[in-house]
Amino acid sequence: MKKVELVPGIKSSVLGFGCAPILGSVGANKSKRAIECAIDCGVNHFDIARSYGYGEAEAFLGRHLFSKRHEMVIASKFGIKANIKAKILSPVKPLVRYLKDWLRPVKSTGSQQGVKQSAAAPIADKFHYRIAINEQEMRKSLEQSLKALRTDYLDYFFVHEPLLTIANFEELEAAATNLKKEGKIKAWGLAYMRSQEHLHSAYLNRFDILQYNLSPGANDYEDFAKLHKNKPSIIFSPLNGQIGDKSPAEKLGTLAGDFLHSVILCSMFNETHIKSNAALFK
Repeated sequence: MKKVELVPGIKSSVLGFGCAPILGSVGANKSKRAIECAIDCGVNHFDIARSYGYGEAEAFLGRHLFSKRHEMVIASKFGIKANIKAKILSPVKPLVRYLKDWLRPVKSTGSQQGVKQSAAAPIADKFHYRIAINEQEMRKSLEQSLKALRTDYLDYFFVHEPLLTIANFEELEAAATNLKKEGKIKAWGLAYMRSQEHLHSAYLNRFDILQYNLSPGANDYEDFAKLHKNKPSIIFSPLNGQIGDKSPAEKLGTLAGDFLHSVILCSMFNETHIKSNAALFK
């Protein structure tokens, strides 16, 4: 798998594994097989968050990456957490998945591979809450992530899609600098929706790395690509753009060609799709 060095010393596979569906819309067995398949195909960049899997995905990923930690790049986030409803839901999640599939079967097609299922977002939001974006909560969340992931450091640590401008940015930046000195994180960044980029324009260039949504189907794709072509970044939701005449492989290829120093995240849980996506970046 081709690798890219977004920041000095961290070499990520160009194709990254988006972990949002783990123990949410995707069960444990399928998630385990997908992670193993991705690693076998050369993927070493895994993107996770405190909120994923209704608060359970980090621990799941930690169990499966523990023996290979030195080979893996792990990025996690803080700012959104699972609430008490998520803990109550946990024992019945397998039944919920079964009923969802049984009542509303969806035909699987190639055009769906790796697409982040935004339709599930309103439901998931009922089981999450946003925490304050400050130094205390940042450290607290990081310690919880490190424990769950069974590691003593994160390669990347992101602020998770804040809905407001970060008012105390200098405080947060200083905290991130200290965490890097302590060896608990290697780099910090902002994960955000591009529709909210204007909220963060004052400090975007002060993060080590940015993670944002982008697909060749976006209305402003061409202009955005010209401005960011050579800037290291991490791109999620790469297949969500509405271009009817482009296959998933063509969209991923377009992104890889237009963003030469970036990681492209896909939430891949079909092993055939994982292998075909990985083959694009050999």
